[in-house]
Amino acid sequence: MIIDPELVGHKFARQAELARDGFPVPPLLCVPATVFDQVVGPVLTDARAVSTESTAALLTRAEELRRRVRNLTIPSELLDEIGTHFDEIAGPDELVAVRACAVPRPNQQESGEDSAEDPFAGLSDSFLYVGRAGVTERLVACWASAFNPEAVLYRARRGHAPFAARIAVGIQRMAMGTRSFVAFTRDPRDGAARLVIAAAYGIGEGVVQEKADVDHFFVDPATGAVEPHVTVKTRSVGWDPARHDQGPVDLPVPPELATEPVLTDADLAAIAELAGRVEARFHAPQDIEGTITGDGAIHLVQARPVATPEHTPDQAATPALLWDNNNVTESFPGISCALTYSVARELYEVGFTDLYRRMGVPARTLRRERPTLRRMIGHLDGRIYYQLDCWYHLHSMIRCFRPLWSTWERSLGLAATGTGRDGTTARRDGAPGGRRGSRLTDALDVLEILARLVVHPWRVRRFLRWWDGHHAGLADVAARRPREMVDAYRTLWVQVSRRWGVTLVNGIFLFTATRATDGLLRRWVPGADRSLLNGLLCGGPENRSTAALHSAIALAATAAEDPDTQAALRSGADPGQVWDDLVAGRHGARFLAALREHLRHHGDRGMHDLKLETPAPRDEPWSVLQPVRAYLTRGLTVAASRAAGRQAHEQAVRELRERCRNPVKRAVLRGLGRTMRALINVREDTRFCRSQLFGDSRVLLMRLGAELAAQGRLDRPGDVVDLTVDEVLGAFDGTLAGADLRGLAAVRAAERARWTDTDPLPTRLRTDPDLPLAVALAGVRATGGAAASGPGTPVGPDTDVLTGLASSSGVVRGPAKIVLEPSIDAEQCRDHILIARETDPGWLYLMLSAKALVVERGTLLSHTAITGRMLGIPTVVAVDRATARITDGSLIEVDGTAGTVRILDGVR
Repeated sequence: MIIDPELVGHKFARQAELARDGFPVPPLLCVPATVFDQVVGPVLTDARAVSTESTAALLTRAEELRRRVRNLTIPSELLDEIGTHFDEIAGPDELVAVRACAVPRPNQQESGEDSAEDPFAGLSDSFLYVGRAGVTERLVACWASAFNPEAVLYRARRGHAPFAARIAVGIQRMAMGTRSFVAFTRDPRDGAARLVIAAAYGIGEGVVQEKADVDHFFVDPATGAVEPHVTVKTRSVGWDPARHDQGPVDLPVPPELATEPVLTDADLAAIAELAGRVEARFHAPQDIEGTITGDGAIHLVQARPVATPEHTPDQAATPALLWDNNNVTESFPGISCALTYSVARELYEVGFTDLYRRMGVPARTLRRERPTLRRMIGHLDGRIYYQLDCWYHLHSMIRCFRPLWSTWERSLGLAATGTGRDGTTARRDGAPGGRRGSRLTDALDVLEILARLVVHPWRVRRFLRWWDGHHAGLADVAARRPREMVDAYRTLWVQVSRRWGVTLVNGIFLFTATRATDGLLRRWVPGADRSLLNGLLCGGPENRSTAALHSAIALAATAAEDPDTQAALRSGADPGQVWDDLVAGRHGARFLAALREHLRHHGDRGMHDLKLETPAPRDEPWSVLQPVRAYLTRGLTVAASRAAGRQAHEQAVRELRERCRNPVKRAVLRGLGRTMRALINVREDTRFCRSQLFGDSRVLLMRLGAELAAQGRLDRPGDVVDLTVDEVLGAFDGTLAGADLRGLAAVRAAERARWTDTDPLPTRLRTDPDLPLAVALAGVRATGGAAASGPGTPVGPDTDVLTGLASSSGVVRGPAKIVLEPSIDAEQCRDHILIARETDPGWLYLMLSAKALVVERGTLLSHTAITGRMLGIPTVVAVDRATARITDGSLIEVDGTAGTVRILDGVR
């Protein structure tokens, strides 16, 4: 068998290679394209130039060429040779498959059918269950399929000569399968690292042509875990001896097999192993087709590159944009106004520019990449999304980032859905930083990171000193003139652009420590679950986020010392009225003084504190009274909060001592745990600074909005949230294009209201970059919200266990409380399990009332996970569609060690 794809095509060359290497490929012979040239070529002398004809003319010409080929006379010596080889591969009484494969002419840009560049089947004809007498007729029909209408139009669309194809024909012994499958080593929907198997009774044509009822199986290649999607099967496609001259025919599925999975666990394991070997053989994701005969043997009949989105020719020319908000919603949940988005976009651009500069990316490269830096986040129907293409491309500029890809992907929630280094559709450019290096290069990369880590604590301390001083200097900004506020805003962000990268560099060190700790725990403490690492991360010095929480708890303790203040808080009166009474001196002066001190230090940390449309506690001081009331009701104390963290940490240390007898290894693991904990504290400290940054920006921009309203440029001061920063500042410094701010704000406010009443887009989605974004998103909605995410938690009437990421250990049972907005009274969460899409620091008062936390978004290092460990309550994050799958009030069991949520009643 010839293996040269320029002679037999990629389809048959690949099968010949697999057969030579011992794969279970049925015997095959091939009539190469050179025979096509000799026999068919003479009738095509006027058909090989690139054509500029209309579609109708192309189709007319194609039909004429098909007629010419069908009327050919086959040389007798060719027929004799085919007959001889037929008997060698099949025997005179057996059946074969006769398939065509398009082969490009030498020196043409076209790659050919089933190539890596053109991984598409179905453009040429195939015939199954062919006897010896029918081979000649099917051979000619395969040659004629070079001019099938779809093949001609496809080549014309690709810019190739539409009639210049050649055809190789494969003749292969039929494996008379009773079950067949198509397996993708990468999810064809999004390129995710997940084995997807579609299987049906009968032959594979029933699967690919959608003529059979198909079961689907999603296999995790790392663990072998299988997620079956089994349907009731009544139709199949196969061979009927009573209709032997009709080829494949529709057949009924026996009733006893209708509800049984087409593939057994053993079949799935064997197919997964076979698919993995084929992928390894060709060093690329593969789409394989196979059939299983009655004796249980698997026969491999096709293998081609996976036609994932990144391989699609139309998308190769104009790649789709891949968006994801799995992680960013922790900072910007729900709908975000234009003002919030513009500030967030500025922070991502300048912050990550400073990060890349600090990690050694040259200034000239950063100047060149500025357009990409400005596209790191997008505003999709009012919600903030990451544009993943930009993130992968930009992070690949960091030379030493190579070993950290998988950890970084998990931190963004990408690995949980299968998108990532091994199968992402985002990392198209093949940047060196996105590839895994050798052990030596990985070691050198880690050494570089560790060298940078040496000076990191000093740089963090310097950053925090700078920020505290600058933030304090903005305390009186509300009293300044508009021109001074514009200057203050611009000065603030110039300083941010030079310094904020320190906060992001910390993330690289945290990824490194996380990767090392995870790896060593798996190696040195076999069978250790997530609870051990969670416990090692508990306790330790207090960070600024924890200090804000403890300050609020201390306020509750202060209120408890004064009966009058305690009665006012417990009365259930409106917090605004209680605040007015406090200011008027009707309640304890000591509590009021402590409350004002809390606001001075922590007044920017509140619910949705990065969203400028949401007032911060320093703007509405009475908002602090609601969580204080919850803490007072529960009798929480700072000492108890700290004790919970210490207890979890001590329990983890004891477990580590019991399960790891080597004292050196224990010391290393505990040291890594302390390093992770210190880096997490830095992250929480700098995130608190970020809340203050947005708080300072809010004060400046709202004051300028009030001035615009006073001058008649806006109807109300609050309308400023529907402008961008450049528009607000431009209205004062002359850089605004246009003057109708009132009309612009009204249009955006109406859009925001419409988005609020519209179902959210998928967590992950793809858009066509050739379309305006609004048009592309309308298309996404019209197709049912076609997301690029993986199958996630199984959804079905009998599913009662949801899985996520174990984040804080413990097992509890209790009623579920679905919370979509954190504006509810904390008492509603008391002794309940809080179920939410995402949380932010403003949810703390609800978390403190809950028995456990279950959140749809998040990672091991997310705010929810950290808070769960700090509070010592079971926590599971990244639980797909928890708020939809769990009924409010139903009894559930949360296992924060295993990362599971069991629904005991009330299954939807």
